[in-house]
Amino acid sequence: MQIGLSNNEFLFGVMVATGACRWAWRHKLSQMAEPPLRRPLWAFLGTELFVIVALIFTCRVAVADWPSVPSGSMEPTLRVGDYLLINHLAYGPRLPFTNTAIEFGQPQRGDVVVFRYPHDVSQFYVKRLIGMPGDVVTFVGGTVAINGDAPKAEVLADDQLASLQVRSTDEDRGQWMVLETAAAPARVVKINPFILGRTPLNLADPGLASHCQSPRGGEWRCTVPAGQYLMLGDNRDASADSREWGFLPHEQVYGKAVRVLFNFRQSGRSWMPL
Repeated sequence: MQIGLSNNEFLFGVMVATGACRWAWRHKLSQMAEPPLRRPLWAFLGTELFVIVALIFTCRVAVADWPSVPSGSMEPTLRVGDYLLINHLAYGPRLPFTNTAIEFGQPQRGDVVVFRYPHDVSQFYVKRLIGMPGDVVTFVGGTVAINGDAPKAEVLADDQLASLQVRSTDEDRGQWMVLETAAAPARVVKINPFILGRTPLNLADPGLASHCQSPRGGEWRCTVPAGQYLMLGDNRDASADSREWGFLPHEQVYGKAVRVLFNFRQSGRSWMPL
C-alpha cells in the first residue's frame, strides 16, 4: 500500500474536520439551556460546509472526477487545458489515502487511463493503455504492434483529420498525424518525423530490463508481466510513459477518462468523447 495526497485527499481531510466541528457543536448545544445568538466560526464551518464538502468528495471518489491536463503528452487526443470527465465506475473507486479499490471492472486495451505515477503516488498521470498483461508489444518508428501482428499505421492528411474529429493546432505543425490501428481501438497519434520514436527504452528499470529487448534506440519488444500494463502517450516523441518509468501496476489505476468536459482556450472541445 502506498500513501498519496491529492485534491481528493484534501477534500477528505476537510470533510473530517468540518464533520468533527458539526458533531462538537451539536453536542455543545445539547448541553445548553438555550442556543446562543451567534455561532462561533468553527461551528459555522461545521454546520454549513460539512454537507457540501461531503457531497463533492463522494461524487469525486465514487462517481466522477474532473482534473485538467497540464502537458501535451497525449496530443492530439488531449490538449493542454482540457478538463476531463473521469469515470470511477468503469473500474471502481479507490479509498482515499490508499490504492485499495472496490473493483467494478478492468481496464481494457486502448483506454485512456488516469493513474497514480508509480514513483510518486501524489501525482496523477493520464496515458493510453497499450499492453495488457501477457501481451507482447513491439514498437518500431513510433507505432506499435501487438502479439506478433504487423504494425498498421497511416499518415493522415488535414482533410482526413476532420472526419476523425481531430482538429490540428499550432502545436502540431511539422508533426505527423498517424492513424494507428494495430492495437484496437484505432486512434490518432502524433509522431515527430525527425525522431520517429527513437526515445530510448530505460533498461535501467528492473521491470523493463527483465521483460524487454531493445536492439537499437526506438525499436523494442516487451512482454507485459502479470498484474501490470504498458502505457504510452499519444504524442509518441514527447511523453514520459512506460518507456521511461516502467510498467504500471494494476493497483495504481485511478479511473477511465471518457470525455473532455471543456477547455477555456478551445471552446469547440466541450463534451468531446475520447
